[in-house]
Amino acid sequence: MAEQFKEQGGAATMDPSRWRRWVTSKFVSRVIKPEQLEKIEVEAEQQRRKEGNPHTLEYFHQVDDAYSCLAAQTLAPLLARYPDVKLVPHLVGAPRGANLPEPDLLPSLARYDSGLIAPHYGLNFPARADAPGDALCVLGNRILASAQSDQFAEVAVAVSAAIAATDQAQMEALAQQYGSVSEEQALAAVHAGTAKRKELKHYSGAMFYYGGKWYWGVDRLYHLEQRWRALGLGSGDDLVFPRPAIDAGSYQANGSLTLEMYASLRSPYTAVIFDKAVNLAERTGVRFDLRPVLPMVMRGVSATREKGLYIFADTAREARALGMELGPFYDPIGEPVRRCYSLYSWARSQGREIALFSEFLQAAFFKGVNTNRDAGLRTVVEAAGLSWSDAQGVIDNEDWHSEIESNRQSMYQFGSWGVPTFRLLDAKGSTLMWAWGQDRLWLVAKMIQRTLVQA
Repeated sequence: MAEQFKEQGGAATMDPSRWRRWVTSKFVSRVIKPEQLEKIEVEAEQQRRKEGNPHTLEYFHQVDDAYSCLAAQTLAPLLARYPDVKLVPHLVGAPRGANLPEPDLLPSLARYDSGLIAPHYGLNFPARADAPGDALCVLGNRILASAQSDQFAEVAVAVSAAIAATDQAQMEALAQQYGSVSEEQALAAVHAGTAKRKELKHYSGAMFYYGGKWYWGVDRLYHLEQRWRALGLGSGDDLVFPRPAIDAGSYQANGSLTLEMYASLRSPYTAVIFDKAVNLAERTGVRFDLRPVLPMVMRGVSATREKGLYIFADTAREARALGMELGPFYDPIGEPVRRCYSLYSWARSQGREIALFSEFLQAAFFKGVNTNRDAGLRTVVEAAGLSWSDAQGVIDNEDWHSEIESNRQSMYQFGSWGVPTFRLLDAKGSTLMWAWGQDRLWLVAKMIQRTLVQA
């Protein structure tokens, strides 16, 4: 694999050689092909049948993680709907190093985000959850490490609720009710679970692993359920945890609301949702305000191989659910991104900045266009309705840096650091809500309609 996804962290390659860029692009394009992703599932099922193993779901629980609090609540309903599935739970520690670029921001983001999405999945999370203390988490792991697999779902829900509410008294009561192991035994269990997660090539909490594929939190369970249904598992017609639809509704804002979208030209998640976000704004009469930022890698944030591969495979799966096929891919990291950003202000002066952004993302992530060459960038510029000859008089200027950096700082100020991030503003410019992730546009759509109904 190319240097963009280094095994042990370190800054990823911001300006790879042409050969390295080509190798990376070919590798990723192959990894995200539908037949390659389907092959993983087919081979896993063949191996399971050959060995006579049960359908085994491995769940990785991080005791102080808000997303794990939600994930724990899904276990019992899932196992009830899919009784042929065997649960194997693991306790894990928090992601470390290059897999956690903003360790001070992630826990608060997770608590905020979990509070937003929980009601829409029929789950619970305290609206004002505080950060749990170390003592609370240690006791939580001691209780969970003592639980048998068939009792884990029940215990995990109770422990997660006590941690989310930072309720020490309740946690001590749970220790009396369910029992606990020593602190050393609990630590050993966490180390073992973390090692297992690493062996299976992942890094995060609230993760489900089944048959060679990873599913993150409640947001990806609909993929897992669809897979189980295809295998003839489960009962009933509906999924237990379907992804909420991106519903534009019927109310129109008529410019009274603004949807900011913080996005980068090297983000696969941005690529799959960008046009749909623009379309949502148009359909609801919301003003769309694009806020470009530098890709994380170009800000010196490292990316490990395991994280990079998961992101691209996950994005391909999400794209298909949205009716698209990701790839072929041609990596635009470094110079292509900088050159396109140097054209951004010029494109905006002609009302074509959104088109320029969209066409660049389409070229890089869906058409395999080499934007590192003038011919590729020309294709983008002209597809956006702009003149390539005029662009040549503007391209490669340095005037864009301050705006792009200002957007990054703005995003950090309200608690996000990754893209795509959405922020919904009222007529006075006050924040109504913000959310990080392409898998949050449905939430933005719901907030738009809720705001307009209440107006």
